[in-house]
Amino acid sequence: MRDRGSAVLVENKKVALIKRIKNGVTYYVFPGGGIELGETPELATKREAYEELGVDIDVKDCIAEIDFDGKQFFFLGDITGGVFGTGQGEEFSDESKGTYIPMWVNIDDLLSIDVKPKEVAEKVQSLFK
Repeated sequence: MRDRGSAVLVENKKVALIKRIKNGVTYYVFPGGGIELGETPELATKREAYEELGVDIDVKDCIAEIDFDGKQFFFLGDITGGVFGTGQGEEFSDESKGTYIPMWVNIDDLLSIDVKPKEVAEKVQSLFK
């Protein structure tokens, strides 16, 4: 697997997540994806936020690095433009990858739903509680 960059976007005590439904299983992930050749983790995070959410972001601090099928970087970010929920990434047109639903989730609810990776959900809740 390749390294990944993911965005942690928090507004009004809510965090942006992608609700995934695949093979009858529902879980949530932070928006993000694979780092392409020549990209930094920050640039990949910025690109993926636009592809998956339809928003432009400023990438801030890296709050977590997780080793799982490659290194995964999680960056705080601020939305600077675009319209949340209008992403047009390839995952939205490939039914074999399951369903992708961008949504805002209350930070207080993060640990009561299946967010992957759980340690990043715990970190976000501790930072913004």
